[in-house]
Amino acid sequence: MPTGFTQDAGWQIGVSKTLAHPPSAVWEFISSEEGLALWIGPGVRLTPEKGSRYTTEEGDGEVRSYRPGDRIRLTYRPKGDDHHTTRQIAVTATPDGRAMLRFHEERLRSAEERERRREHWQRVMTRVAAALG
Repeated sequence: MPTGFTQDAGWQIGVSKTLAHPPSAVWEFISSEEGLALWIGPGVRLTPEKGSRYTTEEGDGEVRSYRPGDRIRLTYRPKGDDHHTTRQIAVTATPDGRAMLRFHEERLRSAEERERRREHWQRVMTRVAAALG
């Protein structure tokens, strides 16, 4: 199989980075209004409960799971599109107490979309790291 393709989830991409902050600080930011806008989209209003719907300026989706301090998994469908992907963000502790932040998106349509989403998540990661200082 080609890199980035799985039988179950189709095309997918993951981007991760170790940040010089404790996991609790990264989670607090990433689940805040400012943090959510960075990775879900501007104008997001998210209720942290499984099954809740959300909308952004660019699309909408549904929360699939929300585990405080650990991960958020949700679907996302851009406005005007009939296809949705599944996105996940996770924060874990490294052995030295720093935070590992991971973005993952699956059910992408193609290798080309996978590459575009890689670039997108790398930009998001850069903005999150800058916002955390």
